[in-house]
Amino acid sequence: MPREAKVSHSIALPDGMAASIEGNTVTLSKEGNNLSREFIHNRVSVNQAEDGLEVFCSLPRRSEKAIAGTWAAHLRNMVKGLEEGFEYRLKAVFSHFPMTLKVDGNKFTITNMLGEKVPRVAKLPWTPSEVQVKIEGKSDIIVTGADREKVGQSAANIERACKVKKRDPRVFQDGIYITSKGA
Repeated sequence: MPREAKVSHSIALPDGMAASIEGNTVTLSKEGNNLSREFIHNRVSVNQAEDGLEVFCSLPRRSEKAIAGTWAAHLRNMVKGLEEGFEYRLKAVFSHFPMTLKVDGNKFTITNMLGEKVPRVAKLPWTPSEVQVKIEGKSDIIVTGADREKVGQSAANIERACKVKKRDPRVFQDGIYITSKGA
């Protein structure tokens, strides 16, 4: 099977967005917001093009083609995050014991889940300027931010803190669950 001569993915940058490449780190900025990520590989590179960025590899192997596609997807997610942002919606579900939800700095506290005396705590490892966690009403949680991975990991930490152990999950369905992942 013949090898392709090159793989090139171009990522267009919208108006008002600037990109800078320093070494292996690509930084995108728009209106004071910055996202940066490190891309390290000896055969795949990220270059600036006239209309945006280009992920390039000459004479790629299968793994290098895959890496180039993954890097292009990461860069598109960075552009989308700075343009629109990412939002995860979660819902607290309880049947008998009403849960109390509270955001306190880098901690998300769930009290009275299944009548437990000790509150459950989910870590929010990023600052509120990077990932915002809001509680609407008594049971709706909205996690927003520009970095898709940080927003998704924060939502997963909240969901994982409510895992019910040593009980049948079909019967004990109390917890916090991700209901939608959107932009």
